[in-house]
Order: sequence, then structure tokens, then C-alpha cells
Amino acid sequence: MCEHPHVGRRVVILAAGIMLLAAHVVLAQELEPRAYSPAPIGTTFVLGGFGRSQGPILLDPSLDIDHVQGDLWIATTGIGHVFSLAGRQARVLAVVPIARGAISGDVGGQSERQDLFGLTDPRFKLSIGLRGAPALRLPEFSRARPRAVVVGASVTLVPPWGQYQATQLVNLGYNRWAVKPEVGVSRQIGRWTFEGYAGVWFFHTNAAYYPGDARKQQDPVGTWQTHVAYALPRRTWIAFNSTWFGGGQTRVDDVKNPDLQRNSRLGATVSVPISSRQSLKFVYSTGATTRRGSDFNTFNVTWQLTRLSRDSQPR
Repeated sequence: MCEHPHVGRRVVILAAGIMLLAAHVVLAQELEPRAYSPAPIGTTFVLGGFGRSQGPILLDPSLDIDHVQGDLWIATTGIGHVFSLAGRQARVLAVVPIARGAISGDVGGQSERQDLFGLTDPRFKLSIGLRGAPALRLPEFSRARPRAVVVGASVTLVPPWGQYQATQLVNLGYNRWAVKPEVGVSRQIGRWTFEGYAGVWFFHTNAAYYPGDARKQQDPVGTWQTHVAYALPRRTWIAFNSTWFGGGQTRVDDVKNPDLQRNSRLGATVSVPISSRQSLKFVYSTGATTRRGSDFNTFNVTWQLTRLSRDSQPR
């Protein structure tokens, strides 16, 4: 790649691969149906997930790099809480992922491989219901008639806490802050729920990019999600999901990289209760169109435990 001519091709594949693999962790996991669904205040939920992403990584055709493949296992833990904010339902969520896997490819006809293991950048999300989601405790929530239209907004923050060494070209962390404001609209018709979310990722500069004194910048990435969910008996539901994201071209010391993204993904989600307070969610997604980046197949399972605190009870 053009930003560091002295870096060998065998290192370039690892740099390009991990950049796009990490981008997949941040963006491709954005298929999140029912993100703005109402819930009684005082609800706390604990998450634990495990999944795999595997498939090709599409680089610029001018590079002498072929058959680039990524294989990544991701374990996540998280906790969230629903509370009242200015009389509206609000939700805070923290998710911490750990990744293990490898990137491989042919560079000038020679096979190369890089193993990866460590903490990726965590994420924190604050969402609030703007319409159709008043702050209600459990008794009030149970009696309330579901609102046909729910409008919400959220802010997701990704701090630079993942594995990163400035003298190492390949890292799981980005060493920069990222933030995404988003708005979402949900419409319920009988057992069907139709949703659309629009957001933009903004990225701070990584001022310690390889070899430690370079400055790496990235343009904003626009995202759009749509979901169609159907409620089955006994709290089971299924959803069909799609997402599109575009932009995100990077520059190192003001030299542009050929990595502009125009990608879309399709997926499906099934949520099944296993007790009154626990459920399992199965998520699968695959690349529909990929201009640059990871054309991965992803499958993960998330366990959720829900608890109602004293705040959810009547005073």
C-alpha cells in the first residue's frame, strides 16, 4: 500500500487484512433488531455470547495479494439497564468482546498467516425513546397498550481499549475513539414489527499508527438498517435483517488508501426463551454486496438473563 513504501508485501497483507477484519467486528455486527423496543424501567439484563466470522476479505485488485481469508472467533460479555430519563424510557448497554483467529493469504505466490488473540475495542450505548416509550414500571407497563409507532435515538461510544501496540502493524484495537449517533423508527402491525435505523460513525485520529509516529484518519461511515420481525407464541420471535454501510476511506499521513466501502449484508435472528428470565438469541448474517472489506458469514449465539429490580415495582 502507498502509505509506507518501506513496508514489505508480507506485512501489507496483515495490515490490510486486520484493518478490514476489525472493521467487520465494528460494522457487520450492527444487525440489531428490536434495539428500541420498550421495556419496563428497572430491568437489568446480562449478556454472554459466542460466535464465528469466516470468509474472504476483498482488497484493491492492484495489490499482488490473493485468496485473503479471515477466520475469527468472538466471545462477548455485556450488561444493560433500563431507567427513566426525563420521563422517557432510556437504556444503557456495555459490551466487551474478545477475539481469537487468523488472517491468511497469498502474497506474491507465497502463503502468509497472522494469528490474533486479545481484547477488541468495547462499546457503550445509550438509547432513549423519543415517542411511544414513556418510562413505566412493570405494573404500568403490563397494563399499557402497546404503541404502534416508537421513535428512538442512541449514541454508541467505542473507546480505544483494545489490544494495540504502536510499533506493531497488526492490532485488534484501533487506538482511536469512535462515536455513532443514530435514530430508529419502529412500527408494529399485529404480530409484525417493521424497523429502520440510520446512523453515522465518526472516528478520531490515530496519532500513533505504525511505525509509531504516523497519523491515520478515517472518513465517516454511514449506516442503514432495516428489520422485519414476527412475534411467535411463548415470547419467541424471528426477524429478517439487512444493513448497508458506506464511506470510511482511510488516510495515513494524508495519503489515501483504496479502501472506500460500499457494502451490504443480510441476516436472520431467532430469539427463544429458555425460562421466565432467560433466552437464547441465534443470529446469522452474510455479505450481500461487498466492494471492499470482509465478505464474511457470521453466526453467533447470545444468552440473556433479565432481572427486574425494585425500581420496577410500584411505590
